[in-house]
Amino acid sequence: MLCSILILLFTNVFSQDTTCTYFTNKIVHEFNYYTSEILNTSENEDKYYDIVVKYGDVLCLDLNDKKNKYRKVTITFFDGSTKTQKLKSKDHYYYTPRGTINVRVGKPKLIIM
Repeated sequence: MLCSILILLFTNVFSQDTTCTYFTNKIVHEFNYYTSEILNTSENEDKYYDIVVKYGDVLCLDLNDKKNKYRKVTITFFDGSTKTQKLKSKDHYYYTPRGTINVRVGKPKLIIM
């Protein structure tokens, strides 16, 4: 009995969900990582696309722009700190680190300053 309670407690405390956001040029698909069910499809006309990540979850960022380009990606952590990176966006995927609460993805560009 005690073992069952500890297992239940452990799995609830350390469980996480993984979502995926797929970028191809201006089209953005958000889908369930495990079932591949598309949750949302939109066209991004803005300079940046913001993705809210529930605390404790992981985001799979799939960049597939079909050409050798880069995207500026800024990750915001739960403590307010940020990390900005230039990521290759021709058929690459990335996973967010623990503590991520927001991901801001820029439009594809040949060179990012």
